Amino acid sequence: MSQPPDGPRFAEKFFGRRAGQALRDNHVRLVENLLPKLRVPDRADCLHDPRRLFDDPVSEVWLEVGFGGGEHLAWQAAANPHVGFIGGEPFINGVAKLLSLVESGNLSNVRIIDNDIRPRLDQLGDRTISRAFLLFPDPWPKLRHHKRRFVNQTNLDRLHRIMKPGSEFRVASDIDHYIRWSLREVAEHGGFRLLSDNPADWRQRPADWPQTRYEAKAVREGRTSEYLRFIRV
Repeated sequence: MSQPPDGPRFAEKFFGRRAGQALRDNHVRLVENLLPKLRVPDRADCLHDPRRLFDDPVSEVWLEVGFGGGEHLAWQAAANPHVGFIGGEPFINGVAKLLSLVESGNLSNVRIIDNDIRPRLDQLGDRTISRAFLLFPDPWPKLRHHKRRFVNQTNLDRLHRIMKPGSEFRVASDIDHYIRWSLREVAEHGGFRLLSDNPADWRQRPADWPQTRYEAKAVREGRTSEYLRFIRV
């Protein structure tokens, strides 16, 4: 595994959408008024101890990479009020949906990185994250695009540095090839241990892992989701 970087890797190129359909009026209001209050500041020092991002004391901090529409993150934040949540999502429509859930749920333990999260991971202090989620990421199915997948040796290095020993890294996908890719990349890395090597267990969604609208759509369309749980060693 590589050594921790001295600073964020701002040279990395971002791939993916930043915006979709025009935002509804209520979402525009939330982006203009609520997002500035929840956005993680651009200052590098603010992430050294991420617990300091939250107004109320939190016992630990969990991280979700690419939270999509925010249903999972909001559910977890409501179920775990003692935990501070950092969610990264560059797609503004998804950010707006999470903001709506934060407002309706009166959630005070959510902070947002509305940009490429990878360079911000480099700013987090060592062993400051107690759980990390990567749920239904873009699979980048074309062979020439596989290098764009989040699960790779560089990002696993990042996660290994910022996660506490014994903490859990959860990965979910409805794309079989992405699951196999993730298993191979994580095994090659060596810094995480697969909680169960029984494929039947991977198809069982844990009780504290709520179903998202994307996952429900996959079920309706006949795709099987798999849920991998890794322990940081």
